[in-house]
Amino acid sequence: MRLHRNLCFAVIDGLLEIFNDGSYADKTIEKLLKRDKRWGSRDRGFVAETIYEIVRWKRLYTSIAEVKSPYSRDDLWRVFAVWATLRGIKLPDWPYFKDTPNRRIKGRFDELQKIRKYRESIPDWMDELGIEELGEPIWTKEIAALNEQADVVLRVNTLKTNVDKVKAELFDAGFETENLSKLPNALKLKERGNVFQTEAFKNGWFEVQDASSQLVASYIEAEPGMRVADTCAGAGGKSLHIADTMDNKGQIIALDIYQNKLNELKRRAKRNGVHNIETRLIDSTKVIKKLHGKMDRVLIDAPCTGLGVLRRNPDAKWKLRPEFLNEIRETQQKLLKDYSKMVKPGGKLVYATCSILPSENQNQVKSFLQSEEGKDFKLVKDDKILSHKTGNDGFYMAKLERIS
Repeated sequence: MRLHRNLCFAVIDGLLEIFNDGSYADKTIEKLLKRDKRWGSRDRGFVAETIYEIVRWKRLYTSIAEVKSPYSRDDLWRVFAVWATLRGIKLPDWPYFKDTPNRRIKGRFDELQKIRKYRESIPDWMDELGIEELGEPIWTKEIAALNEQADVVLRVNTLKTNVDKVKAELFDAGFETENLSKLPNALKLKERGNVFQTEAFKNGWFEVQDASSQLVASYIEAEPGMRVADTCAGAGGKSLHIADTMDNKGQIIALDIYQNKLNELKRRAKRNGVHNIETRLIDSTKVIKKLHGKMDRVLIDAPCTGLGVLRRNPDAKWKLRPEFLNEIRETQQKLLKDYSKMVKPGGKLVYATCSILPSENQNQVKSFLQSEEGKDFKLVKDDKILSHKTGNDGFYMAKLERIS
């Protein structure tokens, strides 16, 4: 691989924003990719993938480079040199790479591979938490899996088309896909690529949605004609999928505390040909109270640490703080107690997170069932999805039924 100066400069600029200014990697990369209109897909791919790779292995690479926060440009060129050396890329004769100690880099890498928190490039507190909650053998496998690059999985919108048509359309556009055995309406890209520019996407034929996340719609068992509440809807990936399973019949009330996310959901629903979703902003307790005892199904896709999706959001490793875990647990329990009141007798509640921690998952459900608000519910089943077992995002789902 030959390194191009303008692309490498873009990588360094991006890392400065992410590491020093606390910018989100996806937003920073999105902005960088608009820098030069002459860049082709390979150029943009290099910038995006290199930044994500260095962010993912930040602790390992900065330890080898012997640099500490806040990082100077020279520090980040040293980190870049570590990345390139470990990938076997020949460094050009640029001043930034003068006197790069190749042999020392490889030796230091071999040493740090023996220590999990460096090998998997995670903060000390996260390593300790993982051992405490999952046990060392499972945590060791899981954090290794969460450092692998995530697959691009598509959910075919059967309101408009079918899997075979999407597969053929994408093949003509230069994207090869393969079917997923347990998800009949899902396709996985054989190679990563920007499918958002395809006519199939623009026409609402598919959405990008991980395989674990796609399990939720069937889990909730929503049928045509039912009333369903998606209480933490965000931009609506799961709302759209539920609408698909309901054949666009019945009512889905998509709730969120952020209007901009609900606006995005409206745009996506229009593209998908979905017309049974109503968005409601949660701007007071009255919004929830009006729905008490009226919903056949309620989904709480709860805010969480997101440790199950580190493959997609590697910068979360450096943004998360241990104190946040206590805050989010309180929020999760409050949502369970408040939003469960919307379920009518005989109705079902699904609690889901993209976390792998029992304290955010089965322990929360157990605490809820032992509470005053949870006494009329019973646990039907739950599923704990780990990346090292499935190759998909870490995820949790619990189905509860209101019995009286």
